[in-house]
Amino acid sequence: QVQLVESGGGLVQAGGSLRLSCAGSGRTFRNYAMGWFRQAPGKEREFVAGITTSGTGRYYADSVKGRVTISRDNAKNTLYLQMNSLKPEDTAVYYCAAGSWGPRRDEYPYWGQGTQVTVSS
Repeated sequence: QVQLVESGGGLVQAGGSLRLSCAGSGRTFRNYAMGWFRQAPGKEREFVAGITTSGTGRYYADSVKGRVTISRDNAKNTLYLQMNSLKPEDTAVYYCAAGSWGPRRDEYPYWGQGTQVTVSS
């Protein structure tokens, strides 16, 4: 089991950047593939990016490809999401999740509490 805590959200102007972090507890962090999801008001939670246990495999939703980078530091039990060229439509609560490799929510049994990202135009 792993517990996850996100941080790094905030208010940023369009075109700006943010780096989200997700701190995992326990020695099992490195055993899980990790993902970032987001949920905007009135919308379903959607996949943003995923990364394998070792960090060598990564993939992204089309909506963010080229603008975000997912990474992890297993020595620090931490997952990151670097977001650049932010757009107002990126406004959402961002969640990190631990589980198996894939873009579906049901592939991730462990979730953080979320961090708000607001992009102003």
